[in-house]
Amino acid sequence: MITAEENDLLCRVEGDAPMGQIMRRHWMPACMSEEVAEPDGKPLKVRLLGEDLVVFRDSDGKLGVLDEYCPHRRASLALGRNEECGLRCLYHGWKFDVEGNCVEMASEPPETGFASKVKHKAYPAREAGGFVWTFMGPPAEMPAFEQPAFAPTPEARVSILKIKVKANWAQITEGQIDSAHSSTLHSSDMVPARVDAAKATDVNWLRPSTDKAPRFQVQRTSFGFRYAAIRRPIQNAATHDYIRTTVFVAPFTSLIPPNNTYNVATVLVPMDDESTYFYFLAWNDASKPGVDQETWRKFNAAQPGIDLEEDFSNKRTRDNDYLQDRQAMKLGNFTGIKGIPNQDIAMWETMGRTGISDRTRERLGASDVAVVEFRRLMVEAAKQMRDTGVAIGTTQPHIPHAKISSFEGIVAKSTDWRTLGVAEEELKLSRVA
Repeated sequence: MITAEENDLLCRVEGDAPMGQIMRRHWMPACMSEEVAEPDGKPLKVRLLGEDLVVFRDSDGKLGVLDEYCPHRRASLALGRNEECGLRCLYHGWKFDVEGNCVEMASEPPETGFASKVKHKAYPAREAGGFVWTFMGPPAEMPAFEQPAFAPTPEARVSILKIKVKANWAQITEGQIDSAHSSTLHSSDMVPARVDAAKATDVNWLRPSTDKAPRFQVQRTSFGFRYAAIRRPIQNAATHDYIRTTVFVAPFTSLIPPNNTYNVATVLVPMDDESTYFYFLAWNDASKPGVDQETWRKFNAAQPGIDLEEDFSNKRTRDNDYLQDRQAMKLGNFTGIKGIPNQDIAMWETMGRTGISDRTRERLGASDVAVVEFRRLMVEAAKQMRDTGVAIGTTQPHIPHAKISSFEGIVAKSTDWRTLGVAEEELKLSRVA
């Protein structure tokens, strides 16, 4: 049973909250690259860990992540002019470059040199895997930027859908690492079939198992943990297991078991304590055909202008019952809610009246092994951050994220799942441990 204090440690990310301080020690996605694709284009308002920021691409294509509010009179720079390698406030014309330097100050006499004394809050930015990344922690603790697990090489193709979710980051993460729910909540979209491994079609995902009560095993790692959901396969059940391994790369990323067409991942970035940017990714390298971005969004009922507002807010909400179709349920659809992510969101957002679930009132079972491990790991990590200033995932030994992957497949019962889809670097470290 988790206590109210532990629930706060797990969920709260604003200000000096230990979990937010952990996240500030990691590079995090600020937005998708497509949202600021145009040099001198419209600045983008974003909210990260309770901070209001603005992201823009300057005339030379450089990316800036600044405090949204001008240091002069606190007017919003999201309304500013993006021109000639800087963002100019409309109120008095103060202009800032991507590093937060005030390069022009139209309202002040130049001989005062006041502009050189003003430094606006700015965070460093990088670009990879379809995202603009930023680091919001102490500059002295900034790690080298590395390729994310879902884009192990610059050539990897990543298709991204984005939805603003009115729920805390932790209950969304728990949904991503909970393999048991997929056989129920997503049963109309993840369909048992006589196939040799997971397959993706234009309308659903196929799985070689009818087993709705998998056995779970968990292994902690230096970056988080991985766990296996072990099911009976439809074929050769006496000699083989169907294994799906999910990987949690603290604090933002979950690697979901792949299929024959693409690999799957989620990235969860807290806007504040009670809302989250949810990114659902399909990615591939040369070994898989992949799926283009619009097809991915359509498959998941997450197309801006159709399923979502232009700012990626969901048109399916708690107030309209997520556009649940009860007639479709009578005809056999399990949830009556279109799109795998929307089915999840309906669960996450309805876990109580606020964006944070009251975990002290839950009744957990054997299928919640991964959820329990996540809570233990991250509550311990929050306490470590609070007491020592050391953030999970920032110490040695370090496994490059590009070397981390999930797995799914039918294997002989004698197979050690801890070796499946695991890079040699990680295997060596686990043998030493």
